[in-house]
Amino acid sequence: MGYLGAIEGGGTKFVCGIGTADGQIIDRVSFPTTLPEETMAEVCRYFADKAIDALGVGSFGPIDPIPDSPTYGYITSTPKPHWGNVNVLGALQRQFDVPIGFDLDVNAAALGEAALGAARELGGCLYITVGTGIGAGLVANGRIVNGFTHPEMGHILVRRHPEDSYAGNCPYHGDCLEGLAAGPAVERRWGVKAAELPQDHPAWAIQADYLAQACMNFILITMPQKIIIGGGVSKQSHLFPMIRRRLGELLNGYVAHARVQEEIDSYIVPPGLGDNAGLTGALLLAKQALGRA
Repeated sequence: MGYLGAIEGGGTKFVCGIGTADGQIIDRVSFPTTLPEETMAEVCRYFADKAIDALGVGSFGPIDPIPDSPTYGYITSTPKPHWGNVNVLGALQRQFDVPIGFDLDVNAAALGEAALGAARELGGCLYITVGTGIGAGLVANGRIVNGFTHPEMGHILVRRHPEDSYAGNCPYHGDCLEGLAAGPAVERRWGVKAAELPQDHPAWAIQADYLAQACMNFILITMPQKIIIGGGVSKQSHLFPMIRRRLGELLNGYVAHARVQEEIDSYIVPPGLGDNAGLTGALLLAKQALGRA
């Protein structure tokens, strides 16, 4: 088997790379996400001289990841200007005669972490990304979990923190999880980016409360093997103990399992693959596509 191609298509930037079937990344580049035609042209230029056997794509969403759907491979109802109803898979198929795997970016990251990252010995995990938006992907028994489309866990409703008067900025739901806890919400609430807030700022208690509520909901519904939190906001290492502590308060002993009690410090963790979780997962999507072919 030769090299595989991987694309992590984000709303802010695209990351492209080549690697091996065991998830080793050989080369990677990134460039800003601009207009669809410009961005896809950059993608095609990168892979034009690469001898790849298959290609995997983890794209920002919402997307259609269901192979027998007429809009499979499309970015669908995204609020990102100009990207609604864009046929990403079709643009790649016109240029490259190789098998192509396509799924949501956080699903790809979850797949990477479950196979080769922080959950590699467990066969599954829930991966939450907290950045420009919030999304989550679930892998169980080594397989991505989708329904009639992919889950939209970033838009669950959470109870408002008693000290938070911010209205929320989700264009669809206002004060859903993403509207209250994504990077833009933090910046608009406090007037500075999250990375500029000191560790003792009251913002972090509010942020930890919302993310702990999300973790509680996800645990009660899916009982994931591990919860991995990635993305820009979550790179604040002091946030993890706060999330774990608040989760314990919220669960109040209801889930009598070591994962969320004695082992909580190793249950909610940052990505084992760091910033390569999504690209590694895309390599695995390429490997799966090649296997199906």
